[in-house]
Amino acid sequence: MAPPPLPLTHPAVLITAAVAAVCIVASVSFRLADTDLWTLLAGGKAIWALHRVPLHDQWSWPGYGAPQVASSWLFRALLWPLWSSFGIAGLYAWRWVATLAAFGFIGAGARALGARGLLTPIVLVWGALVFRMRSEVRPELLAAVLFAAQLWILECRRAGGADRSRWIMALAWLWANAHASYPVGLLLTAIYLIAGNPAAARARLELVGVLGGSIALSFLNPSTWRALAQPFQFWLSWRNEPMFRAIEELEPLYLAAHWRSGLPVLIAGWPLLGLTRIVRRTGDAVEAILCAVTTVLVLGSSRFLGLYALAATPFVARDLEWLASALPRPSWTTRAGTRGAIAATACVVIALPEWTRIEIPFGIDFEPGVFPVAACDFIGAHGLRGRAFNHFQLGGYQAYRFWPDRERLPFMTTQPENSPRQIRDGYIAAIADSASWVALDRGFRFDYLLLARDVSPGERLEDVLDQDPGWAMVFADDAAEVMVRRAGPFAALADSFAYRVLPVSAEGRRRLVGACAVDSLLRRRAIAELEREAAGSPANGVAHRLLGMFAMMDGRRDQARVHLERALALQPLAPGIHPLLGMLALARGDTAEALREIRIERRLHGAAAAPGGP
Repeated sequence: MAPPPLPLTHPAVLITAAVAAVCIVASVSFRLADTDLWTLLAGGKAIWALHRVPLHDQWSWPGYGAPQVASSWLFRALLWPLWSSFGIAGLYAWRWVATLAAFGFIGAGARALGARGLLTPIVLVWGALVFRMRSEVRPELLAAVLFAAQLWILECRRAGGADRSRWIMALAWLWANAHASYPVGLLLTAIYLIAGNPAAARARLELVGVLGGSIALSFLNPSTWRALAQPFQFWLSWRNEPMFRAIEELEPLYLAAHWRSGLPVLIAGWPLLGLTRIVRRTGDAVEAILCAVTTVLVLGSSRFLGLYALAATPFVARDLEWLASALPRPSWTTRAGTRGAIAATACVVIALPEWTRIEIPFGIDFEPGVFPVAACDFIGAHGLRGRAFNHFQLGGYQAYRFWPDRERLPFMTTQPENSPRQIRDGYIAAIADSASWVALDRGFRFDYLLLARDVSPGERLEDVLDQDPGWAMVFADDAAEVMVRRAGPFAALADSFAYRVLPVSAEGRRRLVGACAVDSLLRRRAIAELEREAAGSPANGVAHRLLGMFAMMDGRRDQARVHLERALALQPLAPGIHPLLGMLALARGDTAEALREIRIERRLHGAAAAPGGP
């Protein structure tokens, strides 16, 4: 027999809630790496500078001035003052407050469902662990707060509490102006109308009115119906385009990557808990429909991971408490202090596997080597302007950095839906095929290129450019490379700043390492250029990795270790660095350290990882 739930003001409850809140905040306190952030900030910057919502393209030069949907304009307008006034502290404050608000509403929803024990804080922490990968600073996080608030309102109403359902119409307006996922809110109301509405006809009619009002208010948007059409355009058309199929977050969910957060257990366990209630004749139709819909969505696209976590958490909390109430338990666990201590400890313990992921370190900062900050510094300092070609993931920062200078806007931003179909198709073909690149360049006659150094499998553009003497690389770091035409308006810049030994592509760098191993003169020339590259940006793990390898070839072991440790600090997941450090440890007689480095490499990359690949 389960002990009665403790009141909210009981010290054990307050301490457990505080520990859960700290765990939730910690789960979303990793370094920011989402390139969409800069596109959003560019939009917010324009809204506040122009004192209106731009309805024409101001972010890319090929489509400049063309009509454009003002998607998520409300979130952009809210975000810009936080960034402009408080910098990265403002972004993290928003992240923490929004996540706590979302799970606060979800916890209140769980309580309305009847989950009032100390299992609920544990499940909230679990939900936040699943949610964390969708906690970047983007409109989706505001949508999460709106979804959680709406679920709480509907659950309170269903439980016979205060009827705040009219608030849902205001939430619908906010949602339609903040994020393209607004149909989810309408669907949630429809689910409660169909499956969770009280028997009284008047109550049904009220919820029908709320749903109708929500749809009508959604049209109060600067782009009216065109903004509301975007999610349907994606589902019916865009998702089948090569451009969108190449975006990782739109791919089906890869469950094996989420075992530390307990997502596979949640996906398997939630329907089983619901089925158990059905067998015991206490089934919940709202839960069954919501479970089915959100599970299909999340398995089809990892973009819905946050929505799934929020939808599952209150029902799983309720179901687990219901299941636990029938289980026998030792008498010593009935004491309030003991129960609180167990719950608080469990909140921390279940989070440890996810918190210790080496690829997602804690930090209040931007992920190094992701954003083309130093590359754009170079572009600005050396007067590069004109027709740029860029990897789309870098275009958001480029637009943020140089707007409103039309001569320095990117070819495409991180929101390819705002570019015409022919631009999207031309881009995706050009980065994969040499003939398509030649055709695209012939059509647009690019003046300079801003290319991502970390490219996706199948991309061939940088290999093509390595073989093209008409282009010169004039800047490089872990985030980006800048190239200019040798015979264009930047011929003098190419003559002064071109790298003559270092190639653009990863394959070219691998060949360079092999050549330098047998040619000491070439190695000295490469070292000189790598030292210049490393001095040009704080994010230059690739340069330090190669410098470490060349120092090993020269027998300069102490310098090699300094460079390799610097490379590892900047690129902790780069393959091949740990074996090189192991070789250096073995050379100085430290066998234990050498074995430790090899074990780390095998844990990260398997036994087949090549040592030191650039």
